[in-house]
Amino acid sequence: MASQDWFDKDFYAVLGVSKDVSEAELKKVYRKLARQYHPDSNPGDAAAEARFKEISEAYAVLADPQERAEYDQIRAMGTGARFTSGGQGFEDVFGGMFGGGVPGARTGYSAGGFEDLLGGMFGSGRFGNVSGGYRGYGGPTPGADITATTTLDFLTAIHGDTVTLQLPGGKATKVKIPAGVRDGQKIKLRGKGQPSPDGGDAGDLVLTVSVRPHPVFERDGANLRVDVPITFTEAALGATIEVPTLDGDPVRLRVAAGTPSGRVLRVKGRGVTTSGSVGDLLATVHVVVPSHLSGDAKKKLEDFAAALPDENPREELIERARG
Repeated sequence: MASQDWFDKDFYAVLGVSKDVSEAELKKVYRKLARQYHPDSNPGDAAAEARFKEISEAYAVLADPQERAEYDQIRAMGTGARFTSGGQGFEDVFGGMFGGGVPGARTGYSAGGFEDLLGGMFGSGRFGNVSGGYRGYGGPTPGADITATTTLDFLTAIHGDTVTLQLPGGKATKVKIPAGVRDGQKIKLRGKGQPSPDGGDAGDLVLTVSVRPHPVFERDGANLRVDVPITFTEAALGATIEVPTLDGDPVRLRVAAGTPSGRVLRVKGRGVTTSGSVGDLLATVHVVVPSHLSGDAKKKLEDFAAALPDENPREELIERARG
């Protein structure tokens, strides 16, 4: 922004605040106006875009304590003075202040020279010599973030993959899904959001992941859980059984004699693998009871029951319940 603009523009009026506004109130007002007039909120509205730039200019100056002090002093010297080549211009107003002699005499300072001089007065070097943001003030405005959702198969979430997403407005983008993402997890992809309106960094894409359930396996942190049925005979006498894994090839596990229903058998390293950990496969055994018995099988089972000690497995439970 040319330094003469500080004489022409009332930044306090632009933001609708008083000259003694606090930093906190100034920020609050600016954020409200910026949201209202941001180009993303007013697509195709040239007037709103112009108002947004005007607001950004004003806030960039008033939010900087040093620039605000310089602005207030410059405005106090003479609102409306300009750099002109003739008539009652800026040089005439300040001629007497800097040794110009007779009122109205030319000072001999160019616009650039005056900026150097004012810079020395206010301790900032080159007057107005800052960079960044709309027309040089406050830093560029980052682009807006985009939020999106995607639904992944269980295997894709576990192993990771590159998927193509359709963003708002029809734009397609490829996204790398890391291995081991969880249902409901948010992934931030820097620079994949909306472009900046004034040359700053693009916004981010915030992706929420939804994972379809698996018909066999369930995620438990870095571990996978699976329910495995075993027969009464296998539980009573012991057996070696096959247990499925996520990769498809079953593993063989030893079931000890007398294994109760609900016991968890662990297979090391066959769970979820991420950059920071490797989980296990947890197999919970459930003893299944046959729904139909032949006459001969029933007779043998009765003989077996008669051969067992006469004890009630629920006796301790009942005693504990009585307190």
